[in-house]
Amino acid sequence: FGAITLSCHDLSPLDFGRILTLRLDRFRGGRSAFAFENDKKDVMKIKISLGDAVLTATMLDNPTSRDFLAMMPITLTLKDYAGTEKVSGLPRKLSTKGAPAGYDPSVGDITLYEPWGNLAIFYREFGYASGLIILGKIDSGVENLSKFDGEATFEHLK
Repeated sequence: FGAITLSCHDLSPLDFGRILTLRLDRFRGGRSAFAFENDKKDVMKIKISLGDAVLTATMLDNPTSRDFLAMMPITLTLKDYAGTEKVSGLPRKLSTKGAPAGYDPSVGDITLYEPWGNLAIFYREFGYASGLIILGKIDSGVENLSKFDGEATFEHLK
């Protein structure tokens, strides 16, 4: 029994803010692992500054995302990991209340890798990883990630 994922790859950023992602996966015995819902009137947006490049992203409404938003504004040092993602340590652990056993990330996904407590932003496709928690998705500028290493500033746009 494999995983079933309802995703948002072809949706606009506004639609993304309203989707429900539901994973049914074998690591949880076929039960619903976690539901992410962001059906608020105020979509949670962030700006990520990478030197001269500015990325925007839509965050999901879940405990882990809200905890990350509470840290903003924050500057983190992004480093390449495995030619697939940019990672950074965080100043403290984030809430993982109700989080799934893992996640299958796509290009542009902003995630937390819970075992190491680090932020991971994907610029290439990757497979399912236990301990990975989706926080949000980059709306624009993801092409700037692959060539960037250094300080990035994350700001909550209110």
